[in-house]
Amino acid sequence: MAVQGLLVPHNTTPIVHNTTALVVLALLIVACHGPPGPAPQAGATIAIRVNQVGYLPAAPKVAVVCALEPRPLPSFRVVDAGNRTVFGPVATRATGPFGPCATTYRLDFSGMREAGVYRIVAGDASSLPVRIGRDVYQGAADSLLAYLREQRSGYNPVFRDSVHQHTDGILVDHPTRSGEFIPVSGGWADASDYLQYGATTAHATTMLLLAYREHPAAFSDRYQANGLPGANGIPDVLDEARWGLAWLLEMYPEDELLLNQLGDDRDHAFWDLPVHDSADYGWGRGGRRPVYPCTGKPQGLFNYKNRSTGLASTAGKYAAAFALGAAALRELDTAFARRLAAKARAVYALGAAHPGVCQTAPARAPYFYEEDDWADDMELGAVELYALTHEAPYLTAALRYAALEPVTPWMGQDTARHYQWYPWHNNGHYEIWREGPDSARRLVAGYYGRGLAAVARRADNGFRVGIPFIWCSNNLLASFATQARFYRRMTDDSTYLEYETAALDWLFGTNPWGVSMVIGLGTTYPRTPHSVVAQQLGLQLTGGLVDGPVYRSIFEHLQGIRLVKADEYAPFNTGFIVYHDDVGDYSTNEPIMDGTANLAYVLAASAEPEAVR
Repeated sequence: MAVQGLLVPHNTTPIVHNTTALVVLALLIVACHGPPGPAPQAGATIAIRVNQVGYLPAAPKVAVVCALEPRPLPSFRVVDAGNRTVFGPVATRATGPFGPCATTYRLDFSGMREAGVYRIVAGDASSLPVRIGRDVYQGAADSLLAYLREQRSGYNPVFRDSVHQHTDGILVDHPTRSGEFIPVSGGWADASDYLQYGATTAHATTMLLLAYREHPAAFSDRYQANGLPGANGIPDVLDEARWGLAWLLEMYPEDELLLNQLGDDRDHAFWDLPVHDSADYGWGRGGRRPVYPCTGKPQGLFNYKNRSTGLASTAGKYAAAFALGAAALRELDTAFARRLAAKARAVYALGAAHPGVCQTAPARAPYFYEEDDWADDMELGAVELYALTHEAPYLTAALRYAALEPVTPWMGQDTARHYQWYPWHNNGHYEIWREGPDSARRLVAGYYGRGLAAVARRADNGFRVGIPFIWCSNNLLASFATQARFYRRMTDDSTYLEYETAALDWLFGTNPWGVSMVIGLGTTYPRTPHSVVAQQLGLQLTGGLVDGPVYRSIFEHLQGIRLVKADEYAPFNTGFIVYHDDVGDYSTNEPIMDGTANLAYVLAASAEPEAVR
């Protein structure tokens, strides 16, 4: 049944809630998931937070104590399953307050290398089980693909049926062709709404292709191309990347027609499953969805407009995905790879002719992806075309674009607008390092180092996290870990390894709430994510990375957020950042497709034998 009046996704706002809808939603949550459990470590004033996925034997290993009241904690120890001390006692390191934590301590047990399951004990507190082993990340990257399969538009394996098959789409906001039908079925829903964006799809596809190119052993073949169980002779990550590529091709049907967005925030008027196509875009419920072209001008059909200035930010992302896809698939499907290569050239040329940003289009809500940079996208598109063709002008252009944005601008900042500098790390620098001469390799490595240093300067806290806690903060952590890993490979410099490790640890539970931010990974993870599919079907969205904590000031000013159950993490939501495992909180607990794909790259790298973070 549809619950009306609920707004949700991380990129827009809801219509005003009504009390009846909230009551119905709360009852549905209880029916699907059972009544809320007790607050974690209820009554305790000290919590030991660990990476719940585990630690590699040779990698750094740090747990963090979050004490809600100031108290001395001079030492800690590691115990085995029989409660025997196997490491320590070792002195703790006091690292000051952070968020709700009046005091934090870093508990470094990197000296523990023997495989097994342990617990960290400090004072009267004990951690969740801690796993050490060479295989702790095996299969983790593959597990994230489950969320992407659930997000599919067109044929969706969860429903064993097609969603939006007959509704996509009607061209809108075009100077001469508005109202024309454009067949663009496919791709992935961006988050828990059903909007689809070229920019996030292209980035996600790129990260999947990079993950397979560099870490193919991390992926298996257990699913068919349509997402149903069954091997088909192709690694599942390539099946998923091809799903993204096929939709991007539909979104670039002609050399001069680049499409950017399918659907808009009118989708949020209905809390309903995608198979029902409940949104009314002006043609009645179940009617066509609008598809927006890149025009290079501000867009928005109703009260709000974006600040678009060009086509390059979207065109560069498409070019990179197409070029990488052509290289990855040239032996598996020569004809498809040739088509991708031709489209990569064409869309790159379109971006070069129209510099500037193509932001997503708002409708009746004020929220949209406010991307302000585009040189990084054109850099990546140029260098991937160089890798594919070995034509020198592409490398020359890539270096020129790299000099325009040497450091991704959010790094070192304490805030940013929604998706203002996207993607949150620049893959182009790493690709230049792979393909370019020594002088270029040194240059781009230095660019990465400057960005990492800016974040590290802000990370003088117990969790060693220096990102701004804006909307989708987990995206920034996944990107920081990606860039730091690139930098270590490029330079053999481990200066930022502590911060890289801390970013991954945070995502898997070493945070004030003790929550793994990936559904299904770890011990404590989101049980009531902001997802109508999860809520109405009683489905665990395995593999989805949720948005993550935000500044309290952001949470309190977003439209339409209403918690529908008691806050089980209330003792840890008293500081400047908050997180809620609540279906009503679209700002911190909504799974995100692009962040999930980015994290798949990090986890694929982590699964390598003897990988060091």
